Amino acid sequence: MNIPENLLYTEDHEWIKVEGDEATVGITDFAQSELGDIVYVEIETEGDSLDKEEVFGTVEAVKTVSDLFMPLSGEVKEFNSQLEDAPETVNSDPYGEGWMIKITLSDPSELEGLMNAAAYRALIGQ
Repeated sequence: MNIPENLLYTEDHEWIKVEGDEATVGITDFAQSELGDIVYVEIETEGDSLDKEEVFGTVEAVKTVSDLFMPLSGEVKEFNSQLEDAPETVNSDPYGEGWMIKITLSDPSELEGLMNAAAYRALIGQ
């Protein structure tokens, strides 16, 4: 299971890469493997300001649909439009080309509530 050390993680299996007051968000390798083949990613919150743990979209796999939760409060600045034509990128490259949204943080203190790689590994039993 790939769990990069340079990222932060949520209990909902999102990863966050923070750069200044902006962050890139996606789902973890564990999450994509649990979901199976991803066939559709729906994110209609671009431009919206959302609170931590609000739903920012959904990911649809062959057998299930799962909500995507904001790891931090902020404005959804960008959706990875590449996922419209190639949602399977989330399966093949969840930490790279399979990113989902970019956000501008509204409350950087919320970073303290996220997990590092070791804590996330413990959460998923790795």
